[in-house]
Amino acid sequence: MARLVLKFGGTSVADIDRIRNVAEHVKREVVAGNEVAVILSAMAGKTNELVEWCSQAAALHDAREYDSVVASGEIVTVGLLAIMLQSMGVNARSWQGWQIPIRTDGNHGAARIKDIDGSRLVERLQAGQVAVVAGFQGIGPDNRVTTLGRGGSDTSAVAVAAAVNADRCDIYTDVDGVYTSDPRIVEHAHRLDKISYEEMLEMASLGAKVLQTRSVELAMVRRVPVLVRSSFDDPHAPQPALDGPFGGPGTLVCDEDEIVEQHIVSGIAYSKDEAKITLRRVADKPGVAATVFGPLAAANINVDMIVQNVSEDGSTTDLTFTVPVADFERAEKVIEEARDKIGYADMAGSTGVVKVSVIGIGMRSHAGVAAQMFSALAERGINIQLISTSEIKISVLIDAAYTELAVRTLHSVYGLDR
Repeated sequence: MARLVLKFGGTSVADIDRIRNVAEHVKREVVAGNEVAVILSAMAGKTNELVEWCSQAAALHDAREYDSVVASGEIVTVGLLAIMLQSMGVNARSWQGWQIPIRTDGNHGAARIKDIDGSRLVERLQAGQVAVVAGFQGIGPDNRVTTLGRGGSDTSAVAVAAAVNADRCDIYTDVDGVYTSDPRIVEHAHRLDKISYEEMLEMASLGAKVLQTRSVELAMVRRVPVLVRSSFDDPHAPQPALDGPFGGPGTLVCDEDEIVEQHIVSGIAYSKDEAKITLRRVADKPGVAATVFGPLAAANINVDMIVQNVSEDGSTTDLTFTVPVADFERAEKVIEEARDKIGYADMAGSTGVVKVSVIGIGMRSHAGVAAQMFSALAERGINIQLISTSEIKISVLIDAAYTELAVRTLHSVYGLDR
């Protein structure tokens, strides 16, 4: 017997037929003797519809009332699944976030989970009841409903799995696992059997949409094994064992110590959500970076890649950095308003760029990975505008027109093609 948390996204519960398919997946685990908690998202497109309704009601609306509206999508799906499971002879009960309770901070619309008391859930699970829990929602310090922001159901699932000491958290989605790169671009991309938390975190933050970044962070901190798999797989097919070699469907996100064969590079990711800003001839003096990035931080604009070039005489510097595309115009306005304080001569910007990244825990023990990347791109005539690195990642900013060529080239260079 194992204790499992199963999470199903919006496409998996898009209509009654798909909810019935979810019920079959859940029943399979119950019949196998497992204790099961299920986390559900709202039906595909429903949250967007609810958000739009709030905007139509009033352009400026109370965030607390916004949360009470958008949290209703998950309430519908958990109720429907509980009804369906009961009709199939499975003992099931739906739970809203406040009933557990999932306690969050008071940041309505983008709340963060503070604590989950899983004792009541554990009692029900041990009694043989399936707990069908509304994802994406919790309860704030003021006892008002809160929502966790986009992708929050993934975070709910991992948090509940940690709270009930689950053996594994299965994230069911519309893809059958984590791939070495985007299969729509790279013909020879293939599914990984296992990937480390650190690699998955980098991939999630660099454009891979399989898992939400906060959920991976939480899984890594609490050491919750996460299985990414497709909800459209046959619910009656043989399932992977919880112990022994992993040979089942999907990709297991786990500690790197559990990965026997560690490849130097595990995947190639790319992000089109990038815009570049360059400030020319900024006075090179202590505190100049703070005068640039301080106002951006105050405006809640995230800065990613940063490169600084100092002039020959050391009196001025050119500063180039990237921000999300959605914040590009706002960032330019913030910098323009702080021009006198910063003291730059000229500002230039571009949205026609993309960030391509090479990711792999094997980089820690292998030299020459960056040189191989730079040489391969140079041979294809692809100019690198910016570079940033971490212990297991190398990212470059290039012209967006070369995205597919760069991704395919690097996928092949590092031996990821099959």
